[in-house]
Amino acid sequence: MSFPGRFVQRTWHLVDAAEQTVGRLASQVAPILRGKHKPTYRPNADCGDFVVVVNADKVKFTGNKWKDKLYRWHTGYPGGLKQRRAMDMMERRPDYIVRKAILGMLYNTKLRRQYIEPRLKVYAGPDHPHGPQLGFDAVPLPKVPRSRKCLDGFHFGLGERYSSAPLQGNEGAHKNQNPVYPRLKPEALRG
Repeated sequence: MSFPGRFVQRTWHLVDAAEQTVGRLASQVAPILRGKHKPTYRPNADCGDFVVVVNADKVKFTGNKWKDKLYRWHTGYPGGLKQRRAMDMMERRPDYIVRKAILGMLYNTKLRRQYIEPRLKVYAGPDHPHGPQLGFDAVPLPKVPRSRKCLDGFHFGLGERYSSAPLQGNEGAHKNQNPVYPRLKPEALRG
C-alpha cells in the first residue's frame, strides 16, 4: 500500500550546533531531513522534517582542519577555480560550513534540490525566525557524543546494545536478543 505525500506530517526540529563537531552534527541531521526516522519512510518520496540549526558559528573541527580543509568552487569562467580555507570561510559565511556538510551526506538528486534543501534552515547565531513553528519552549536535540565510551544514554535508536541506559518502557525487552553461538571448527564445516 502506498502512502500519499499529502498525508505526510512534518515536524520541526531544533539543533544547537555550539561545540559540536561538524561531521557528527551532519550525520545526526541528514537522516531527519530525509525522514528515515519515520515508519512511513520511502527513499523515492519526500517525507522528511524541517530542521533549524542555530549557533553554526560555534562548531568545531578535529585536528588541523581549520587550516587544512579547503572549500572549492568554480565561477564558470576559464581559470575560475576558487578556494578558501575553513578558517576564512568561518569568518565570511559560518552557516555555509554546516550546510555544506549536511547536504554532502545526501544524494544529489532532484528530490534533494527541490524538497530537502529548502527544509534545512541554518543560522550563525542563537536567533532564528521560526519560533512559532518550533514553539518558543523548544528543546534542542541531544548532542552527539564524541566517542562510544561517552554514549551514556545516547543510543542512536539502536537500543540497549549500544547504550548504558535502558530504553523507556522496554526494560528487559532486549535482553538475550543476540544469543552467543559456539564457534564451529573448520573441519566440522567441511564434512
